[in-house]
Amino acid sequence: MLLIYNGKIMTMIDTEYDNGYILCDKDKIIAVGNDIKEVDGLLTAEVNKIDCRGGYVLPGFIDAHSHIGMWEDAVGFEGDDGNESTDPVTPQLRAIDAVYHADRAFVEAYEGGVTSVVTGPGSANVIGGQFAAIKTFGRSVDEMIIKQPVAMKVAFGENPKTVYNEKHQSPMTRMATAAILRENLFKAKEYKELWEEYKKNTAELDKPEFDFKLEALVQVLNGEIPLKAHAHRADDIITAMRIAKEFNLNITLDHCTEGYLIKDILAEAGLPVIVGPMLTDRSKIELRNQNLKNPGILSKYGVKVAIMTDHPCVPVQHLCMCASLAVKEGMEPKEALKAITINAAEIVGIADRVGSLEKGKDADIVIYDGNPLEMMTKVQKTIINGTVVYERVRND
Repeated sequence: MLLIYNGKIMTMIDTEYDNGYILCDKDKIIAVGNDIKEVDGLLTAEVNKIDCRGGYVLPGFIDAHSHIGMWEDAVGFEGDDGNESTDPVTPQLRAIDAVYHADRAFVEAYEGGVTSVVTGPGSANVIGGQFAAIKTFGRSVDEMIIKQPVAMKVAFGENPKTVYNEKHQSPMTRMATAAILRENLFKAKEYKELWEEYKKNTAELDKPEFDFKLEALVQVLNGEIPLKAHAHRADDIITAMRIAKEFNLNITLDHCTEGYLIKDILAEAGLPVIVGPMLTDRSKIELRNQNLKNPGILSKYGVKVAIMTDHPCVPVQHLCMCASLAVKEGMEPKEALKAITINAAEIVGIADRVGSLEKGKDADIVIYDGNPLEMMTKVQKTIINGTVVYERVRND
């Protein structure tokens, strides 16, 4: 067992404890509270105890959109496995087959308090492939998986246009991008119906031909995973919403750079957004209206917001700094912390495991020596699955 005590426990639900405790058994949290006497009967001499010395204790941070392990740190082409830019439709691709789990970015992630990441293909293709939610510590990707697949990446706007314009093939316009996505969703719908009819009457019907691409899209049509829509510009965001509505799909709006310009539309739609990256220059036309006030404006309009790094665009260890910048520009501090914990977990569909400090959740915990939103605050310990994976050397 692991006992964490003498800290400000920020559960990221409605309860906080100024001098609380967390008790973990193996990889799960079994108790959270204010009075350590509540668990006296469970404590034995073998319990590993961590005195937080009045520090802040939070659930491990979650990066809701990244490409960690897909573009290896400081490697170049040999380690660039994020875009299969030979075909604009690649839903069958799986992030887990490309993530390099030994990339040093994973170490930097948990040293920065990030314990879970959602990672996957880039935005070269209209349909890029399957994202996975994984922990940032483990001997292999298979051991790190929280949920696979967790989403299907699709991209609107500038990126697929640019990639395929250079190849002189479709899509070269926003019209073509939308049409290609619709066409494949219609094909997947028909494919799904064929298989459903066949399973009802296998004696009389011919077995449909297996299609690996359409099989992957059936999970989207069934509502098992959402579309993870790369969309910066307001019109692209609305196109993504339009197509999701046409096919009755779950969707998350990722990047959402111009979201604040259509805040009322997003609020009315009730769709979640994953905002970022926030520490970059306006490197392309779609980012000309980039504004650090974006997450705060959307949050105050009632939109559920997560903040992401888009690693390696912003190094994953700076996720909390991105939340701090959002606070500096008007976001409520608690909402900023939710944006990298419980909101992120709920938006990507892994809140049954991570995102808050509650009984039954994974023992993924980060201990800070002060308020994590303050720039000079440091991570003291990071715990993943009940194991201390990082400990800062103290000078006192």
